[in-house]
Amino acid sequence: MKLHRSTINRAIEQALTVTSHFGIALPPWARWTPSQWAEVALDQAYDEIRDCMLGWDVTDFGSDDFENLGRVLFTLRNGRHEEARYPKPYAEKLLIDPENQRAPAHFHRSKREDIIGLAGGNILVQLEPAGDDEKRSGQSMTIKVDGITREIPPAGIVRLEPGMSLTIPPRTIHQFWAEEGTGWPHDGKRWSLSREISSVCDDRNDNFFIDVPGIRFPEIVENEPPRFTLCHEYPRQ
Repeated sequence: MKLHRSTINRAIEQALTVTSHFGIALPPWARWTPSQWAEVALDQAYDEIRDCMLGWDVTDFGSDDFENLGRVLFTLRNGRHEEARYPKPYAEKLLIDPENQRAPAHFHRSKREDIIGLAGGNILVQLEPAGDDEKRSGQSMTIKVDGITREIPPAGIVRLEPGMSLTIPPRTIHQFWAEEGTGWPHDGKRWSLSREISSVCDDRNDNFFIDVPGIRFPEIVENEPPRFTLCHEYPRQ
Protein backbone atom coordinates (compact mmCIF):
# COMPACT_ATOMS: atom_id res chain seq x y z
CA MET A 1 0.00 0.00 0.00
CA LYS A 2 1.31 3.47 -0.87
CA LEU A 3 2.16 5.84 1.97
CA HIS A 4 -1.08 7.64 2.84
CA ARG A 5 -1.41 10.96 4.63
CA SER A 6 -3.69 9.24 7.15
CA THR A 7 -0.81 6.88 8.01
CA ILE A 8 1.53 9.84 8.52
CA ASN A 9 -0.96 11.71 10.69
CA ARG A 10 -1.55 8.67 12.89
CA ALA A 11 2.18 7.84 13.11
CA ILE A 12 3.02 11.34 14.39
CA GLU A 13 0.14 11.29 16.87
CA GLN A 14 1.42 7.94 18.17
CA ALA A 15 4.96 9.36 18.33
CA LEU A 16 3.77 12.31 20.43
CA THR A 17 2.04 9.93 22.83
CA VAL A 18 5.11 7.69 23.11
CA THR A 19 7.57 10.56 23.64
CA SER A 20 5.27 12.06 26.27
CA HIS A 21 5.03 8.71 28.05
CA PHE A 22 8.82 8.49 28.28
CA GLY A 23 9.15 12.10 29.43
CA ILE A 24 10.85 13.37 26.26
CA ALA A 25 9.95 16.99 25.45
CA LEU A 26 10.05 18.27 21.86
CA PRO A 27 10.21 21.88 20.63
CA PRO A 28 6.83 23.68 20.69
CA TRP A 29 6.70 23.74 16.87
CA ALA A 30 6.65 19.90 16.81
CA ARG A 31 2.88 20.21 17.23
CA TRP A 32 2.33 23.02 14.72
CA THR A 33 -0.30 22.59 12.04
CA PRO A 34 0.33 23.34 8.34
CA SER A 35 -1.56 26.64 8.74
CA GLN A 36 0.81 27.69 11.53
CA TRP A 37 3.81 26.94 9.30
CA ALA A 38 2.18 28.92 6.49
CA GLU A 39 2.03 31.95 8.79
CA VAL A 40 5.84 32.02 9.10
CA ALA A 41 6.66 31.12 5.48
CA LEU A 42 8.13 34.61 4.91
CA ASP A 43 9.93 34.76 8.26
CA GLN A 44 13.67 34.16 7.86
CA ALA A 45 13.95 33.40 11.58
CA TYR A 46 12.74 29.87 10.72
CA ASP A 47 15.22 29.26 7.88
CA GLU A 48 17.38 26.82 9.82
CA ILE A 49 14.41 24.55 10.49
CA ARG A 50 13.49 24.53 6.80
CA ASP A 51 16.97 24.45 5.25
CA CYS A 52 18.42 21.80 7.59
CA MET A 53 15.25 19.68 7.42
CA LEU A 54 14.53 19.68 11.13
CA GLY A 55 11.31 18.19 12.45
CA TRP A 56 9.10 15.25 11.53
CA ASP A 57 10.25 12.64 9.04
CA VAL A 58 7.84 9.79 8.24
CA THR A 59 8.72 7.52 5.33
CA ASP A 60 8.25 4.03 3.93
CA PHE A 61 11.31 4.41 1.64
CA GLY A 62 9.07 3.57 -1.31
CA SER A 63 8.51 0.07 0.08
CA ASP A 64 4.68 0.37 0.20
CA ASP A 65 5.06 -1.51 3.50
CA PHE A 66 5.28 1.16 6.19
CA GLU A 67 4.53 -1.20 9.09
CA ASN A 68 7.69 -3.23 8.37
CA LEU A 69 9.96 -1.03 6.21
CA GLY A 70 9.40 2.47 7.49
CA ARG A 71 10.63 5.03 9.94
CA VAL A 72 9.27 7.80 12.18
CA LEU A 73 11.83 10.24 13.51
CA PHE A 74 12.26 13.83 14.61
CA THR A 75 15.41 15.74 13.66
CA LEU A 76 16.33 18.12 16.48
CA ARG A 77 19.49 19.67 15.05
CA ASN A 78 21.60 19.47 11.91
CA GLY A 79 24.08 21.43 9.83
CA ARG A 80 24.71 21.67 6.10
CA HIS A 81 27.92 20.93 4.26
CA GLU A 82 29.58 24.01 2.76
CA GLU A 83 26.84 26.33 4.02
CA ALA A 84 28.26 29.11 6.18
CA ARG A 85 24.92 29.92 7.79
CA TYR A 86 24.65 26.39 9.24
CA PRO A 87 28.12 25.48 10.53
CA LYS A 88 27.11 22.73 12.97
CA PRO A 89 29.26 19.64 12.23
CA TYR A 90 26.74 17.40 14.01
CA ALA A 91 23.14 16.21 13.94
CA GLU A 92 20.71 14.71 16.43
CA LYS A 93 17.59 12.64 15.73
CA LEU A 94 14.99 11.05 17.98
CA LEU A 95 13.65 7.78 16.56
CA ILE A 96 10.28 6.37 17.53
CA ASP A 97 10.58 2.58 17.32
CA PRO A 98 7.54 0.29 17.20
CA GLU A 99 8.74 -3.29 17.50
CA ASN A 100 10.22 -4.73 14.28
CA GLN A 101 9.77 -1.64 12.06
CA ARG A 102 13.05 -0.73 10.36
CA ALA A 103 14.66 1.15 7.52
CA PRO A 104 16.04 -0.88 4.59
CA ALA A 105 19.69 -1.88 4.92
CA HIS A 106 21.86 1.08 3.90
CA PHE A 107 25.16 2.85 4.48
CA HIS A 108 26.60 6.37 4.36
CA ARG A 109 29.81 7.39 2.64
CA SER A 110 30.50 10.29 5.00
CA LYS A 111 28.22 10.16 8.05
CA ARG A 112 29.46 8.62 11.30
CA GLU A 113 26.70 7.98 13.82
CA ASP A 114 26.08 6.74 17.32
CA ILE A 115 22.85 4.79 17.94
CA ILE A 116 21.68 5.08 21.54
CA GLY A 117 19.01 2.99 23.24
CA LEU A 118 17.02 5.68 24.99
CA ALA A 119 13.89 4.21 26.58
CA GLY A 120 11.48 1.29 26.43
CA GLY A 121 12.86 -1.99 25.14
CA ASN A 122 15.98 -3.19 23.36
CA ILE A 123 17.31 -1.93 20.03
CA LEU A 124 18.85 -4.54 17.70
CA VAL A 125 21.52 -3.28 15.30
CA GLN A 126 22.78 -5.38 12.38
CA LEU A 127 26.14 -4.36 10.89
CA GLU A 128 28.43 -5.33 8.02
CA PRO A 129 31.15 -3.39 6.18
CA ALA A 130 30.40 -2.33 2.61
CA GLY A 131 32.89 -3.64 0.07
CA ASP A 132 34.68 -1.65 -2.61
CA ASP A 133 31.71 -2.41 -4.87
CA GLU A 134 29.39 -0.87 -2.22
CA LYS A 135 27.68 -4.19 -1.61
CA ARG A 136 27.82 -6.58 1.35
CA SER A 137 31.45 -7.51 1.95
CA GLY A 138 30.89 -10.69 3.98
CA GLN A 139 33.56 -9.48 6.39
CA SER A 140 33.62 -9.30 10.16
CA MET A 141 34.31 -5.95 11.80
CA THR A 142 35.46 -4.21 14.95
CA ILE A 143 32.98 -1.88 16.61
CA LYS A 144 32.67 0.16 19.80
CA VAL A 145 29.77 -0.52 22.19
CA ASP A 146 29.68 1.96 25.07
CA GLY A 147 33.31 2.72 24.21
CA ILE A 148 34.32 -0.94 24.53
CA THR A 149 35.88 -2.72 21.56
CA ARG A 150 33.94 -5.70 20.26
CA GLU A 151 34.38 -8.03 17.29
CA ILE A 152 31.25 -9.11 15.40
CA PRO A 153 30.79 -11.52 12.47
CA PRO A 154 29.39 -10.48 9.06
CA ALA A 155 25.81 -9.23 9.47
CA GLY A 156 26.21 -9.60 13.23
CA ILE A 157 23.51 -8.21 15.51
CA VAL A 158 24.22 -6.13 18.61
CA ARG A 159 21.55 -5.76 21.29
CA LEU A 160 21.38 -2.34 22.93
CA GLU A 161 19.50 -2.17 26.20
CA PRO A 162 18.30 1.29 27.26
CA GLY A 163 21.33 3.45 28.02
CA MET A 164 23.68 1.51 25.74
CA SER A 165 25.11 2.83 22.48
CA LEU A 166 27.33 1.88 19.58
CA THR A 167 29.20 3.76 16.87
CA ILE A 168 28.56 3.07 13.18
CA PRO A 169 31.50 4.17 11.02
CA PRO A 170 30.98 5.42 7.45
CA ARG A 171 30.61 2.70 4.80
CA THR A 172 28.98 0.30 7.26
CA ILE A 173 25.78 -1.37 6.05
CA HIS A 174 23.27 -1.25 8.88
CA GLN A 175 19.70 -1.76 10.01
CA PHE A 176 18.26 -1.32 13.47
CA TRP A 177 14.89 -1.95 15.05
CA ALA A 178 13.14 -2.41 18.39
CA GLU A 179 13.23 -6.00 19.58
CA GLU A 180 9.88 -7.76 19.47
CA GLY A 181 8.27 -8.27 22.86
CA THR A 182 10.18 -5.41 24.52
CA GLY A 183 9.11 -1.84 25.01
CA TRP A 184 6.02 -0.01 26.26
CA PRO A 185 2.67 -1.51 25.16
CA HIS A 186 0.45 1.03 23.40
CA ASP A 187 -2.10 0.87 20.59
CA GLY A 188 -1.50 -2.82 19.88
CA LYS A 189 2.32 -2.59 19.69
CA ARG A 190 5.33 -2.24 21.95
CA TRP A 191 7.32 0.97 21.63
CA SER A 192 10.88 2.05 22.30
CA LEU A 193 12.88 5.21 21.68
CA SER A 194 16.38 5.52 20.31
CA ARG A 195 18.58 8.49 19.56
CA GLU A 196 21.04 9.11 16.74
CA ILE A 197 23.98 11.47 17.27
CA SER A 198 26.02 11.89 14.10
CA SER A 199 28.05 14.09 11.85
CA VAL A 200 25.97 16.24 9.49
CA CYS A 201 23.09 14.26 8.00
CA ASP A 202 22.51 14.71 4.26
CA ASP A 203 19.47 12.54 3.55
CA ARG A 204 19.31 13.51 -0.12
CA ASN A 205 22.89 12.63 -1.05
CA ASP A 206 24.46 10.33 1.55
CA ASN A 207 22.05 7.37 1.81
CA PHE A 208 23.00 4.27 -0.20
CA PHE A 209 20.49 1.44 0.02
CA ILE A 210 21.19 -2.26 -0.41
CA ASP A 211 18.80 -4.56 -2.33
CA VAL A 212 15.98 -1.96 -2.65
CA PRO A 213 15.65 1.47 -4.32
CA GLY A 214 15.19 3.22 -0.95
CA ILE A 215 13.21 6.29 -1.97
CA ARG A 216 13.92 8.60 0.94
CA PHE A 217 10.95 10.95 0.46
CA PRO A 218 8.26 8.95 -1.39
CA GLU A 219 5.11 10.32 -2.96
CA ILE A 220 2.22 10.61 -0.50
CA VAL A 221 -1.40 9.69 -1.21
CA GLU A 222 -3.42 12.63 0.11
CA ASN A 223 -6.44 10.74 1.43
CA GLU A 224 -7.04 13.23 4.26
CA PRO A 225 -5.79 16.72 5.21
CA PRO A 226 -2.33 16.86 6.81
CA ARG A 227 -2.30 17.60 10.53
CA PHE A 228 1.46 18.10 10.65
CA THR A 229 4.20 19.24 8.26
CA LEU A 230 7.07 16.92 7.35
CA CYS A 231 10.68 18.11 7.21
CA HIS A 232 10.64 18.37 3.40
CA GLU A 233 7.21 20.05 3.16
CA TYR A 234 7.72 23.44 4.83
CA PRO A 235 6.17 26.35 2.87
CA ARG A 236 8.71 28.92 1.72
CA GLN A 237 8.63 32.52 0.61
